[in-house]
Amino acid sequence: MGGDMSAHACMTGSMLVLLALCMALPAAAAPGEVSFDQIIKGNNGHRLSEWGRRYENGEGVGRDVDRAVRLYCKAAAQGDAAAHYYLGWMYAMGRVGSRNDDLAAAWFYRAAQKKDSHAKRMLARLGYRGKPKADAICVLSDGRRVDGQGAVIVSKPRRGGLRIARDHPATGPIATMVRQLAPEYRLNPNLVLAVVEVESNFDPQAQSEKNAQGLMQLIPATAERFGVQDIWDPEQNLRGGMAYLRWLMQRFEGDLELVLAAYNAGEAAVERHGGIPPFAETQVYVRRVIERLN
Repeated sequence: MGGDMSAHACMTGSMLVLLALCMALPAAAAPGEVSFDQIIKGNNGHRLSEWGRRYENGEGVGRDVDRAVRLYCKAAAQGDAAAHYYLGWMYAMGRVGSRNDDLAAAWFYRAAQKKDSHAKRMLARLGYRGKPKADAICVLSDGRRVDGQGAVIVSKPRRGGLRIARDHPATGPIATMVRQLAPEYRLNPNLVLAVVEVESNFDPQAQSEKNAQGLMQLIPATAERFGVQDIWDPEQNLRGGMAYLRWLMQRFEGDLELVLAAYNAGEAAVERHGGIPPFAETQVYVRRVIERLN
């Protein structure tokens, strides 16, 4: 009997070890799963709009409003009336950062020209008569524009010379949460993911010698400043860090190098030195985040 129990315990222990190993491995793609890169290459406007709806609402895929905009934009260029309406709706509802009635009206007008009755009602609700003055353009949550092929238009770098040139490869629940929350703060999810990686390596329980805490390494004063009640709660920590990043983006007019330096050393230090402070820690920090963005 004792031998049987030992064997059972051994088997149970082995199963637990195997389970732990499986949980540590990245999830494999489901058979037949289609990647976003494959979807965006399509030229069927109706199909692109359908996928846009999925990404906008998180139906079967991770919610990503920027990917939705890219899909709708290409679908609109293919002449799909629904895509024009969906773009208007996203900008009218503030689903891509701040609400933008002028941009919404421009897209609703395009849809109304294609006999979309819902778009006509939305134009009336927004108080627009005749052709809106704004151009119907596709704008992402971080302000970048998208062309008719759904591709992000790479603009000339700002003074700091830093631009976001690639998608961050992070996966898992934290990365998914970042991609869902970042558009609310008009931030590029790739920027936030790079900051989280450098700050805490995605560890919600990380704590530094200087008492910076959680995923985005907030010090208690910064957490309080941006309304974080539980600094160890992953979502609250992310929201506090993103609110601070958005504030810094406005303070330093979108210069990402100065924003990153201020996130590490404080905005007062950046202003006092007229740029990235001559602190080894801050200079290494900015360089590390830039490496992950480019």
